[in-house]
Amino acid sequence: MRPSVIRPVIAVALAAALTGCFNSVDPVAEIYGATMGSTYSIKWVPVEDAPDAETLQADIDGMLARFDEEASTWRSDSDIARFNAAPAGTCMDMPNSVLDMVRLAETLNRESNGAFDVTVGPLLKLWGFHGDPQLQEVPNADALAAAMQTVGQQHLHVRESQLCKDVALTVELSSVGAGYMVDRVSERLEHYGIKNYMVEMTGELKAVGHKPGDRPWRIAIEEPRDDNRVAQMILSLDGEGVSTSGDYRNYFELDGQRFSHTFDARTGKPVMHRLAAVTVLDPSAARADGLSTVLMIMGEKAGWDYAIAHDIAAFFVVRDGDTFESRVTPRFDALTPGKE
Repeated sequence: MRPSVIRPVIAVALAAALTGCFNSVDPVAEIYGATMGSTYSIKWVPVEDAPDAETLQADIDGMLARFDEEASTWRSDSDIARFNAAPAGTCMDMPNSVLDMVRLAETLNRESNGAFDVTVGPLLKLWGFHGDPQLQEVPNADALAAAMQTVGQQHLHVRESQLCKDVALTVELSSVGAGYMVDRVSERLEHYGIKNYMVEMTGELKAVGHKPGDRPWRIAIEEPRDDNRVAQMILSLDGEGVSTSGDYRNYFELDGQRFSHTFDARTGKPVMHRLAAVTVLDPSAARADGLSTVLMIMGEKAGWDYAIAHDIAAFFVVRDGDTFESRVTPRFDALTPGKE
């Protein structure tokens, strides 16, 4: 079967920074760059003895280059790519970044009863989300069953400094990777004594402290529209990581059905519910990154119940025909008194 409408596979950048245009008297430094197939931006209030912008950018670009060498699945020579190419029963030494992310993934997998899973790569490939969009299709039952034999985070284990797998699975850490590096770059800024900053990578974001004049860092959360980008809510942040997951930028349609790039590893199929987008706030950008995926997989009812039970700061946007309905958890409401 062929899709009747095809949407391009693009990075989802859902939390857009609204720092505004600084005038010449505002002592805010900023750098921009490329990472993980997308971009990053960092803004901070300079302090004495901290590196200048050029030196800091070289340091951060070095961090991101090392991370790419460790965790990228888009290059065959990375540590995780070598692990993915190895056969069942492999144990392989891994850098701390990969081990840290897999440990977080294990926690999210356990807490969500398997909804979160970093081994769904074969499903993304089978359904056509890794490669030519013209090849996106609904697979037959036999092909799906075969792919499911190499899916399941219960077959992945961290043993001291090694990563091990029981079956020939592949690991894709993009659901926590950008958030993880937001946290690492935030730590690097604080190492240099920088206390007021905002770090954004591929749409994952963390803001700490304030801009000059005691003004808050402000971000926009997009309305989940297919056609253009519209700010749905403006937030003032101090100390929170922000992540949004949604189904409106990376999907295809067939016979009137929308097939999202977000998969439930328990069924082997894309999520099929009315939840259009969910935003999570958490002190850890990596955990916010993973939790937004968890809630997106669970959907508007189970995801809401999970967020309430685990006291997660979450903002849900549910599709209702051509319109959207939204609601926030009590924790989200408590953390965002400055929302507009």
